[in-house]
Amino acid sequence: MRTVVVTGTDTGIGKTIFSAGLVQALQASYWKPVQSGLEEETDSAIVARLSGGAVLAEAYRLQHPASPHLSAEAEGVEIDPESLALPQLDGPLVIEGAGGVMVPLNRRMLYLDLFARWGAPVILCARTQLGTINHTLLSLKALRDAGCRVIGVAFIGTAEPEVEETIVQFGKVAHLGRLPMIPDLGAKPAVLAEAFVEHIKLHLIRQALTGGDTP
Repeated sequence: MRTVVVTGTDTGIGKTIFSAGLVQALQASYWKPVQSGLEEETDSAIVARLSGGAVLAEAYRLQHPASPHLSAEAEGVEIDPESLALPQLDGPLVIEGAGGVMVPLNRRMLYLDLFARWGAPVILCARTQLGTINHTLLSLKALRDAGCRVIGVAFIGTAEPEVEETIVQFGKVAHLGRLPMIPDLGAKPAVLAEAFVEHIKLHLIRQALTGGDTP
């Protein structure tokens, strides 16, 4: 298994930036199955700009910036999970979900259900702001209850050692490192690669993708 899913505890927490760093570090391809909102730079475009990696075309490109099921309904379509099968590639693949774990794809299926169907290991991104303990522990429980294999939690933001340790302790999960906020990232994409190597425990991710167990 050389595919890894990147999801988060919420929207706007930085998992696209994390995905770009992971794509570069693993020399992987990137896939965002459903893109909601096309007026601003898309997640695929951000990853392509910051990582230089191969980016696969989205299965659904929806204009309205909302939950995928609402965006699709606004355009009179329904997202068909059968069209979201895992791409077959020779090299590693990083897949980014939309928003949090429990985001609906349609009126019958959540992203969580799709993660379970794929069977690929998952990295959960969590910001270090107030509320992250609750959101992260709930997301971990949902992933495990669905049968998903969690590689660990990657934190994004300023250091909060006690909060991070609490999540690791109660969540019984590996701490994959903390990616700090990077000012003016768009003007200095090479800085992301340096920060990723410095702050993210890539050996744990590589170990998980080659069949080993994380702590």
